[in-house]
Amino acid sequence: MIVTRRGALVLTGLALAGCAAPIPGDGPSGGPEVGPDESDKLSFAAGAEGQSAKIAAVEQAILALGPVVAPDEAAAVARIAVVEPLNWARDWDAVDPPLIHNIAVNTGVKPRGLCKHWADDLEARLRQEGLQSLSLHRAIANADNLRIEHSTVIVSTRGAAMDTGLVLDPWRMGQGRLWFGRVVEDPKYRWVPRAEVFAMKRARRARRDGL
Repeated sequence: MIVTRRGALVLTGLALAGCAAPIPGDGPSGGPEVGPDESDKLSFAAGAEGQSAKIAAVEQAILALGPVVAPDEAAAVARIAVVEPLNWARDWDAVDPPLIHNIAVNTGVKPRGLCKHWADDLEARLRQEGLQSLSLHRAIANADNLRIEHSTVIVSTRGAAMDTGLVLDPWRMGQGRLWFGRVVEDPKYRWVPRAEVFAMKRARRARRDGL
C-alpha cells in the first residue's frame, strides 16, 4: 500500500486526536469516535425554533429524572447545556466533524474543542447555578478497551447514582450541538465514573513503574 504525504499527515493527525481526561502526570489520552445524532428524538431543526424545541426536550428529560427535580433548575440546566456549547463552538471555530476538530486542536490550529474541554466548561458553567435538586457527575467511556476514550457530564437527581442520570454531551455531534440521553440507554458509550477511571490509571501506572 502506498501512503501519500497527505495520507501520512492525516493518519498522524488521527493518532493525535486525543480527547479524554488524563490523570495528573499522564500524557494525552484518546478521543471518541465520530457519530451522527443517533435518536430521532434528538433531531431538531436549525435556527431559533429548533433550539427552543431542543431546550424544551432536554428540560423534560431532566424533569423525568424524578419528582424532586426543581423545574427552574431543569430549565436552567437545559438552556445552558444547549446554548452555551454553541457559543463555545463559535469561539473555538469548531466547524468540522469532532475528530477533525480534535486534530486541529492537537496540532495547535484551533484553541479548544476536545471532549474534555466541552465537559470541563459545561460542568464549570452548570456549577455556577448552585444546583440544589440536581447533582453533576463526570464520566469517561472506553478507558478499559482499545476504543478511543471519551469524557462527558452527567446530571442526576440530588445524591443519586450516576447511572440513573442524563448524559449531556456537546462533543459527539460536532459544532457544539448537544447530544443527550439516559446513561443506561446510551447507544454508543458505556460510562464509568471519572474517579474510578483515574484510580485504574494510577494503578496501571504503578504496575508499569514497578511500584
